[in-house]
Amino acid sequence: MTAFSAARAVWCGLLVSLLLVLVGAGGPGPQVPTLALQAAKLPFTPTHFYIATIRDERPNRSAVAWLVPTTSKAGTPLAPARPVDLQGGALPAIQQFVRQSLPRNPALRPVQIRVRECRVQETPAPGGLVEGRIAVVMAFDYQTPDRAVFLTEYRGGARYMRSATDLAPVEPALRQSLAGGLSYLQAWISQAATRDVRLATAVHPTFRYETRRTEPDTLFYDVKRPLVWSDFTGQPRPRGQYAAAVFPGFAYQGRPRVVNGVVQLDLQLSIFVVRSSSWVAPGQQTDFNLNHEQRHFDLVRLVAERFRRKATPDSLTVEDYNSILQLQYLKSFTEMNHLQDQYDAETHGGTDVAAQERWNHRIDAELRQYGVK
Repeated sequence: MTAFSAARAVWCGLLVSLLLVLVGAGGPGPQVPTLALQAAKLPFTPTHFYIATIRDERPNRSAVAWLVPTTSKAGTPLAPARPVDLQGGALPAIQQFVRQSLPRNPALRPVQIRVRECRVQETPAPGGLVEGRIAVVMAFDYQTPDRAVFLTEYRGGARYMRSATDLAPVEPALRQSLAGGLSYLQAWISQAATRDVRLATAVHPTFRYETRRTEPDTLFYDVKRPLVWSDFTGQPRPRGQYAAAVFPGFAYQGRPRVVNGVVQLDLQLSIFVVRSSSWVAPGQQTDFNLNHEQRHFDLVRLVAERFRRKATPDSLTVEDYNSILQLQYLKSFTEMNHLQDQYDAETHGGTDVAAQERWNHRIDAELRQYGVK
């Protein structure tokens, strides 16, 4: 061995010895184990919901808790809080906690939990104690086949004090805070299930017709009150091929209310003629002409009856019954305009007696089919 090699060997030995001394002097600091979240014993069994999915929406997912490490004896200076996660990871641990704490009945309403905050923060306190603060925020959604409908949000938490030598109080405090969110959901949904439209399970439409006679310029369709010439108060137009003109239409409005979890949809149908838009030419006030105009009115009633039969419980969903009704109404309105044009074209504005008679029979037959006449 050369002198250089011997010197290098001595230097390496000194360096290794120095590293060993440094490691031995620092040693491992106080350790904080992961938190093993236990199941909660809840005082209820859900009758309106089950937890279908759980999502983690916490802004900071690096850890659930920041805990002050334990000391071996009282009076030892406390170390800064260190990040500690739930055993197995935050989301799997919370999923397991909910699964073990709540019975799961897929026949009930599926609810999604979005964990927006779940945090334990500890700080040293006077007298060698440790203070802990827990914050839990959960959002709850009704998980329909098409989308998640927001229901409510829970904000809860807890505070605790523990000795610097004992971490045991941390997990029960966190467990109770999470259990508080589940208990809140149970109380909220028990009250809302029968009256909140977001939780309704079906739509049941009922129909009624507006037949009032209180509006001076509007005549509502009533089989007991057909058109009379005095309803035609508009200024006569140049006659052309028409002796008279009437402009009927129809509309609907709905008033939903939830009864025992079902949307009871009260739909009011209005079939009407505006008197000031209806006119008759001088000398044309005959029974034949009046019948032709009445049939225009009857055709709107037929279209309204068809619209009514399209709006069945099977065709309406809780989430979209308004948009479904609006689409059906627009289609029916288009059908009404097409039918009116067809009627005038085939009867030549009521001048073709034979064609008018055929339409009279056709309209009367369909009205009887719907129980109108």
